Amino acid sequence: MGNPLDVFTDPEKRAKAEAIDAVFRDVTGWSPRLWGKMIGYGEYHYTYDSGREGDFLATGFNIRARDVSLHILPGYTDFPDIAARLGPHKRGKSCWYIKSLDAVDETALRDLIKAGLSDLATLYEVKPT
Repeated sequence: MGNPLDVFTDPEKRAKAEAIDAVFRDVTGWSPRLWGKMIGYGEYHYTYDSGREGDFLATGFNIRARDVSLHILPGYTDFPDIAARLGPHKRGKSCWYIKSLDAVDETALRDLIKAGLSDLATLYEVKPT
């Protein structure tokens, strides 16, 4: 298995991925794993009320054409105090979209990753990767 960041062949995207990867590795202490086009750290097993179940990344990111998506799961908590410090961003259900890593407060980003993992761990067992 190669380096999951090799999925980013564009030099600019690769540089962004390496910078964000360093933060996620430092905060989580885990190695990255490729989940489709997403880079994930840790994993958890979920089972929905419908009976559907599976495994998914505990936290992670993707470098998209126009922005960076931060995957903060399970997506039920807004973390308003962290959001106020993070810098310019948009929210999806479990994704936080940032235009530029340079415009984001790194301490807030680290806090967001930690808070998301803590929140996820209240619902599911989170395992390292």
